[in-house]
Amino acid sequence: MPKDTNKKQNTKKQEVKKDTKKQDSKNKKHFMKDFKAELKRVIWPTPKQLLNNTVAVITVVLITAAIVFVLDFVFESMNTYGINKLKEVVETTNTVDTNSLVGLDDSANVTTDNEEATNDTENNESEASNETENNVSEDSNSVEE
Repeated sequence: MPKDTNKKQNTKKQEVKKDTKKQDSKNKKHFMKDFKAELKRVIWPTPKQLLNNTVAVITVVLITAAIVFVLDFVFESMNTYGINKLKEVVETTNTVDTNSLVGLDDSANVTTDNEEATNDTENNESEASNETENNVSEDSNSVEE
């Protein structure tokens, strides 16, 4: 018995395959018929309409490209001239503000530092001249003896 059921199943599978092949071929034929029918319904533009539409599309693309180019150039110019100059002004302002806030203390320190340097230089010069005088007086003493 099992052999009989296998044969029946095989014949059923073959019949199903034949039916699907028939349906596929019908579907393909039907698709091609529908496709041709749709192409007949399409309203094709005249050569004049085609030219006008093409010119319109190209014009819009060129205008958009020009606008993007101008905006790119403007923003680049703003970046190099505007923002960088603004950064310089802000940095200059910050250094001036810092100096003005600390200004009195720094200027007092600078004056004191300058005075100390001047005093040190004068002291070194006077010490050098004193040593020279001492050496000269010692030499003169040794000569006198």
